[in-house]
Amino acid sequence: MTSISGLPAFLGYGAIACGLVALYLGVYLTATAHREIALIRANNVAAATALGGSLLGYALPLAVAIYNAQSALDCVIWDLVALVVQILIYFLVRIVLPDLSRRIAAGEGAAAILLASASFAGGGVIDAAAITY
Repeated sequence: MTSISGLPAFLGYGAIACGLVALYLGVYLTATAHREIALIRANNVAAATALGGSLLGYALPLAVAIYNAQSALDCVIWDLVALVVQILIYFLVRIVLPDLSRRIAAGEGAAAILLASASFAGGGVIDAAAITY
């Protein structure tokens, strides 16, 4: 028989993760110059690609932080680091493509794919690996 003694920790870290994802989305959607949700509702695939890549790039270090956390506070601290890294990635891509938001709003896939890839690679994979300390 499988024990569910870890259920309280599962529920606790799950609740923390949901709250942190909501916080991340709030910060990210405020930081970007384009309005992702409105664009996605209008069927803008570029906006969905960029936001989806960013969300995946954020969720990966969040998962690693949960896995490696010594406590809930430890998890939250590392997750806030991941949040800052993701926002920095967005602004770094804007240096390369100053008209990034205009291009995403116009539905240009290339700009969205670059942002999604940078978010997943730099903010996701590399950040997650660094969190494994």
